[in-house]
Amino acid sequence: MPSFDIVSEVDAHELSNAIDQMNREITNRFDFKGSNARVELKDSAMNIEAENEFQLKQIEEIMYNKLAKRSIDTRCLDKSKIEERGRRAYQTITVRQGVDADMSRKIVKLIKEKKLKVQAAVQGDQVRVTGKKRDDLQEVMAMLKANEQIDLPLQFTNFRD
Repeated sequence: MPSFDIVSEVDAHELSNAIDQMNREITNRFDFKGSNARVELKDSAMNIEAENEFQLKQIEEIMYNKLAKRSIDTRCLDKSKIEERGRRAYQTITVRQGVDADMSRKIVKLIKEKKLKVQAAVQGDQVRVTGKKRDDLQEVMAMLKANEQIDLPLQFTNFRD
């Protein structure tokens, strides 16, 4: 029986390369000279540090450009508030991995509303969709790609025929 998995993953290697490129550009740019601004990646969180909020906004713009060039969807980023401590400004941006429980329920609901002959089941941080026809599965993929209610980049993996 044909099936596929709906996941949301970010390539860790590409993410670390993008962060290296960000730091390289920050050290080379004239407006950041002597500011000791930087971006660090720990687990799945990017810690941004700069002299002020304006520089944080500039780093954020650099970050979006570098991530886009590396084919990382920016919808997976979850930004926190900007904190100013002393003479420095800090921000933590979390990289979301996996489909959380609320989003997986929403995806299953959208698939059931379509009334195709497929079954969707939540399996941890992914959703497995099975059906008798390959065309029905491809229609589910197209529907999920076109849906604007889902604010998470989705990938379709493990397609079995």
